[in-house]
Amino acid sequence: MAEVVNIETDILIIGGGAAGCFAAVEARTLEPGVRCLIMEKAHIDRSGCLAMGLNSINAYLHPGETPESYLGYVKKEFMDLVREDLVLSIAEGLNDTVKKVEEWGLPIDKDSEGRYLPRGQRGVRIQGERLKPILAEAVRRSKVEVLNRVAATNLIVSGGRVAGAFGLGVRDGKLYVVRAKAVIVAAGGASGIYKTANPGDARHLIWYSPWNVGTGYALGIRTGAEMTCFENRFIALRVKDVQAPTGMLVLGAGAKQVNARGEQYLDKYYKDHPVKSAATYFRLLATMQENSAGRGPCFLDLSHLRRGSEEARRFEGDLLNMSPSMALLWAGRDDHDGGDSRFEIAASEPYVVGGHGEAGYWIDVKRRTTVPGLYAAGDVAGGAPKKYASGSWVEGRIAVRTALEEIRSVGVSDVDAEAVEVEKRRVTAPLDRSEGIAPQDMEERLQKLMDEYAGGLSTRYELNEEKLLIARDRLSGLRDSGVDMLKAGSRHELVSAMEVVDRIDVSRVLVEHLLHRRETRWPCSQSRLDYPERDDGHWLRFVNSVMDKKTGEIGIIERGLNDNDRL
Repeated sequence: MAEVVNIETDILIIGGGAAGCFAAVEARTLEPGVRCLIMEKAHIDRSGCLAMGLNSINAYLHPGETPESYLGYVKKEFMDLVREDLVLSIAEGLNDTVKKVEEWGLPIDKDSEGRYLPRGQRGVRIQGERLKPILAEAVRRSKVEVLNRVAATNLIVSGGRVAGAFGLGVRDGKLYVVRAKAVIVAAGGASGIYKTANPGDARHLIWYSPWNVGTGYALGIRTGAEMTCFENRFIALRVKDVQAPTGMLVLGAGAKQVNARGEQYLDKYYKDHPVKSAATYFRLLATMQENSAGRGPCFLDLSHLRRGSEEARRFEGDLLNMSPSMALLWAGRDDHDGGDSRFEIAASEPYVVGGHGEAGYWIDVKRRTTVPGLYAAGDVAGGAPKKYASGSWVEGRIAVRTALEEIRSVGVSDVDAEAVEVEKRRVTAPLDRSEGIAPQDMEERLQKLMDEYAGGLSTRYELNEEKLLIARDRLSGLRDSGVDMLKAGSRHELVSAMEVVDRIDVSRVLVEHLLHRRETRWPCSQSRLDYPERDDGHWLRFVNSVMDKKTGEIGIIERGLNDNDRL
């Protein structure tokens, strides 16, 4: 049996990404004596979705922009269904947090007068290849304790309040029991739910971090926290195979979006299409329609960008700061010798992520979840899309400030010894099985199921009730019996087994949300063949859910646009 390590702290932060690192530094800045600990599955130097770097801050208020104008933009993009209070609170803190990270060492491009160079209307050009190490170094300077390579497995609940978390040592195999006065979940969204575009050894070449598996969501789901907007899946339009961001090519290098005939096709759809105001969905939908009409594949055309020019050198620097695989692809194209400067674009598999989309915990404006003692920030916090890295910093700051206020009257709770034993047996059970299903095989079963019956790549993301009901039934079978058949031959496989359990729990909630929303509000993201129209008269409301901790049943709750109170 695994050795048990007991740790006590004031604030436990699960996830050492953008939101988690910022929250930890903020805690020690405001109260230097507070005990703050980050539990991170990988290593905070290069973990999470910022691991490879970033070449722009995508949420920033330039002169002339206000929090209210930013809210208007987000509402328009997401067809009016957003938490206005949350989006406003993010917008109000964007510029201050960006300035703070610049003080920590992030290089931000500026003009001759010292003003940030914009990238698009709400972006800032940065040299962010080392953004994650910069955040990690700020954590170290603040003397925050970090448990690297410890994967959270479940939350600890005592007296109806979250009182810490269990963690599995990725390398040492120990069970960590961390008792805390408050827990902030900042562990990121979920990839690997659906079958990926690239098979075999290339299956992890995807848009979102392959190691963000939905654990942050699953911890709350199993604890009975209320979740929101899981049906608002995020599907990225990317440079095919290398998964490079299309926005980098369009906004950073002036690429034109064209079909196989070289025709720029967005305008003809934009003029009359009902979702023309929602660029997030429109560019993807238009591309899919061009392919269906036989005018694909579609491309981003960079033929205007001449090698050696100042614009090309700047573009190459952008690639190295964020997408080295795209830099190699670009370097292999020789436009002077008749090479093709068009790059094929394609849609990704769906993801569940609250930073680009809005799936996550139902929270109040202080980032409290519906379970006392539990807070959420970043990609796991729901209702406020388009927050990106800078918005995650804001949410980390808000969450930790709330936690600091509330822990003054809270002590560290004891953990029931039997609860520790139950969790230890649950976590280590796959190591004890001589026969069973390998985590990768279970993951592939899940992804095939979700792809075929819950709107994956092979079905053009399209949904209908009959298929979703099959998905519901088969997911229940995986959760009820398949999980008990997981077999691990190593500690690495044991962590993978825990990850596939988390993915199944997230998938079950996702399917319930997709079933309940009987309209098509976000084309491609949530396209119901049996309910193809948007229906503001009945469905301009949030679809939320809570899982019963005893039965595992998932109940749906509808909430209005202004229903922001905690339960």
